[in-house]
Amino acid sequence: MTRDDDEPVSADAPNRLLWALRRAELGARALKEQRLRPLGLATAHYSLLMSVHGEPGLTGAELARRLDVTPQAVASLVTRLVDKGQLERQSHPRHRHVQELHLTDAGRQVLMSADVVVDSIEKQITERLGPDDAARLTALLEAAIDAVRETKPGTEP
Repeated sequence: MTRDDDEPVSADAPNRLLWALRRAELGARALKEQRLRPLGLATAHYSLLMSVHGEPGLTGAELARRLDVTPQAVASLVTRLVDKGQLERQSHPRHRHVQELHLTDAGRQVLMSADVVVDSIEKQITERLGPDDAARLTALLEAAIDAVRETKPGTEP
């Protein structure tokens, strides 16, 4: 049991970098969800299609790792996109039980439409920040990505 004057977090917790990153990501995701909905896409669909576009032939297991979701979640998303004709499964050339994923023409088309939507959101952010600060933010985020990649689990920098 805690006393009333005991705080569960430090006083500066609401101003931490990681909390700001999370709020920005949630805000961007909500806006993408809203604007992609008329295309019949959720942000998860867009992320999956982008991943397959970037690396044709990915397997469901590889996608799950890249998207940080369960293999079951990827399987469900893949099935939806296959049913919509936007994604197709192809047998792996050497492993008959492994299926590779590839965009269809319909998948490429919806991805192009979705990219226009996502680009408009990026332009909205860039207009608010200004081009120099937007470029600086991108560079800083890349540095942050590198910093967390370099940290091995169970160690601190």
